[in-house]
Amino acid sequence: MPANKTAYPEMPDFPRLKTDLLIAFENRVKDAGGEVFRPADAAAAQALLASQHAQAKVICSATPEITGNRDIHAVKDPHDLADVDVGVIRARLGVAENGMVWLTEEDLEVNALGFLSQHLVILLSPQAVVGDMYDAYLRIHLEDTAYGCFMMGPSATADIGAVLVHGAQGARSLSVYLLA
Repeated sequence: MPANKTAYPEMPDFPRLKTDLLIAFENRVKDAGGEVFRPADAAAAQALLASQHAQAKVICSATPEITGNRDIHAVKDPHDLADVDVGVIRARLGVAENGMVWLTEEDLEVNALGFLSQHLVILLSPQAVVGDMYDAYLRIHLEDTAYGCFMMGPSATADIGAVLVHGAQGARSLSVYLLA
């Protein structure tokens, strides 16, 4: 039966976190190997990005608050993003219990931006942080987008010898800028 003919199940009401959501979110992002910053405004965020990634040759931004030197709207082939040093994306929401952010194809513009960039900078409104995945699923509308994903931390993988490698299958670093 097509998805539009099947009702989604009702979400049960679970007890809410009794903690500061931003502090919990920051701690989980750090646990996953990411960093969280609180720039005062878009100009401070732009300066922070320039400081963090001074060696970056290609910066591609999918949000008007931060400028880059690769126009995401000019990208016709996702492979054209293979040389992106820093991808900048505004997330719709963050989840305090695990440090994840929710990204849709509308946020990414080109889905590959979130996966081919060497480093990711995620802009997130502090008011968009929810307590847990139950809250998150109540706020996202799967029928409104053709693609969406929860992303957490930089890419990390380990081989059988337990050697941890960052960036083997995605971004080598992830920074979240809490910016309204």
